[in-house]
Amino acid sequence: MVIHVVKQGDSVYSVAQEYGVSPDRVLIDNGLTDDSELVIGQTLVILYPEQVHTVKAGETLRSIALQYGSTVIQLYRNNPQLRALPSLMEGEELVISFQQQKEGALSVNGYAYPFVDRDLYRETMPYLTFVTPFTYGFTATGELVDLDDEFMIAEARDYGVAPLMHLSTLTEEGGFSNELAHIALNERQVQENLIDNIISTMQRKNYYGLDVDFEYVLPEDRDAYTSFIRNLRNRLNPLGYEVTVALAPKTSANQRGLLYEGHDFRGLGQAANWVLLMTYEWGYTYGPAMAVSPINKVREVLDYAVTEIDPKKIFLGMPNYGYDWTLPFVQGESKATLISNVRAVEIARRYGAEIQYDETSQAPFFRYYDEEGRQHEVWFEDARSIRAKLALVPEYGFEGVGYWNLMRPFPQNWTVLNALYHIRKKL
Repeated sequence: MVIHVVKQGDSVYSVAQEYGVSPDRVLIDNGLTDDSELVIGQTLVILYPEQVHTVKAGETLRSIALQYGSTVIQLYRNNPQLRALPSLMEGEELVISFQQQKEGALSVNGYAYPFVDRDLYRETMPYLTFVTPFTYGFTATGELVDLDDEFMIAEARDYGVAPLMHLSTLTEEGGFSNELAHIALNERQVQENLIDNIISTMQRKNYYGLDVDFEYVLPEDRDAYTSFIRNLRNRLNPLGYEVTVALAPKTSANQRGLLYEGHDFRGLGQAANWVLLMTYEWGYTYGPAMAVSPINKVREVLDYAVTEIDPKKIFLGMPNYGYDWTLPFVQGESKATLISNVRAVEIARRYGAEIQYDETSQAPFFRYYDEEGRQHEVWFEDARSIRAKLALVPEYGFEGVGYWNLMRPFPQNWTVLNALYHIRKKL
């Protein structure tokens, strides 16, 4: 695999010629169309097919997979033009394998709301180990706020993806309630009722496990939160369900701030089967322009986390989005616009911006002026930044990665992931 950075005068066809690959392959692997105009500084992932099969009349994906000792899911990963659908055309060429040495195996989780585009959701399934519909809330008496997640669970299982139930203290107003958490963590009857309802829902809806995300837990509830996760694991593990807990991106045990103080890395790491490090949102809606997940800051979290938690239990948080800030930044007034990584490149193309790459944060960015003469700064993810973050998993010995979230397309991400790693399956 080669990551090409577009320079002045490049086209898909000239780049394909430079690397001796098919232009169609470049378009497919990067989610581009024939009329895609490249942007200076944009990345293109170049893959070299090792074995290619030409579809004959009467063949199916299953018969082709059996012929080569592969799987239908792997054929979907290698051939995103199939859009994770089994229909084939006689004469169509399918990549069976690439000339790429895998760098290891990892588990991949992704979060999505029930209103996710169904085609996008389906097309993402082959690259996932787990998927987590977002989110179940609960009341002060321990009753669950239901989620319209049936299609997400059914689709996931059709592709061998294990669905995880997501429990959070997120309210209808969009914020995390530490008051609700306090009740569930300290009132035993409420907690037991909540766990009973969780188990009932997981069994009824055919979930594989549970993912818990209580944010802004009060400092005085720190130990109670750890006990709650332990109680969940003690109740759920004998039934065959595993428990994951999401952790704030702490860099020390005594880090101040409401986001951090209620999360005891060592205690929660021991109590849960798995943990997700939420290593994103340094660049965020109300903050100054900067990378969403700068690798230098991410490493600070990881270096601390492995002193408290078994690395084999850890999932690294991965962002699938960027932000567009209007400059100058004014604290308390400025508000960045959330955008997809694909949209970021489209904005650069529209305004003639050249994409740059910050080596310290390992992230792409650019500036442009809009129609009203206002300057903007955009930070997002590309093939380079994704590869750099994925490389942290084998470096630290982690279990895998968790993507927040799957609501926006990012074809290059899945191309890089599939090229470099074997993706574990639990089903």
